[in-house]
Amino acid sequence: MAIFLTKESKVIVQGMTGATGMKHTKLMLADGTNIVGGVNPRKAGTSVDFDGTEVPVFGSVKEAMEKTGADVSVLFVPPAHAKAAVVEAIDAEIPLAVVITEGIAVHDSAAFWAYASSKGNKTRIVGPNCPGLITPGQSNAGIIPGDITKPGRIGLVSKSGTLTYQMMYELRDIGFSSAVGIGGDPVIGTTHIDALEAFEADPDTDLIVMIGEIGGDAEERAADYIAKHVTKPVVGYVAGFTAPEGKTMGHAGAIVSGSSGTASAKKEALEAAGVKVGKTPTETAGLARAILAG
Repeated sequence: MAIFLTKESKVIVQGMTGATGMKHTKLMLADGTNIVGGVNPRKAGTSVDFDGTEVPVFGSVKEAMEKTGADVSVLFVPPAHAKAAVVEAIDAEIPLAVVITEGIAVHDSAAFWAYASSKGNKTRIVGPNCPGLITPGQSNAGIIPGDITKPGRIGLVSKSGTLTYQMMYELRDIGFSSAVGIGGDPVIGTTHIDALEAFEADPDTDLIVMIGEIGGDAEERAADYIAKHVTKPVVGYVAGFTAPEGKTMGHAGAIVSGSSGTASAKKEALEAAGVKVGKTPTETAGLARAILAG
């Protein structure tokens, strides 16, 4: 079992023929991802050879879905064209669109998020500015290294790409059911709460690790959701305990104003909901290990 992505998922890549798209399509294929096509209107009708695997290129997401039955799109589209690419995926009603692109204008992200909502949320958006998601041993949609962990019973949801990788590596001997990098921008599609809900319903996830960071109130809202709806153990980590107050750090979403959005405030909210919170990624992994050991 997994959330959002399984070995049956048929994946297309918007922007596959660009340098970044080519690099990561090759890596996703090596991880066993069932990539059935790329999308580039200027190269429709051609194909790309990835070490003996021929991947056809289609003129649109709609055509790719009609020809292949694709149900996931991974987007490696430059920021200026990303909004149009996501809207195209939404119009085609692909069930999952994973937006890897960094540097998309917040206005554009807000626009395609609202557009998806207006169309009935038939397309789940993960990202933007995210590493994507992986179900180890089954499928990898994005840029998460496929060789740092194994299948297991931990579910991971994270705002930070690098901390996603570190946590997967720290707990590699136990393994993960799925790991979802939701991205650190101010406006994102899939939230901590969406992933928590899915992991709670997944019979093959025994424990959830949630990684947040300073800025905004997403972690406080997730804490409220956990208190009311999550019965599985949750371990948390909030990046930014040593960040100076009032300074913008890293992700565009990591802006702290007063006491709101600080790592300490988020830690308090999570602990009040019964979440064990580590002060470092390694300490957090240790908390998860202790709970699973019983």
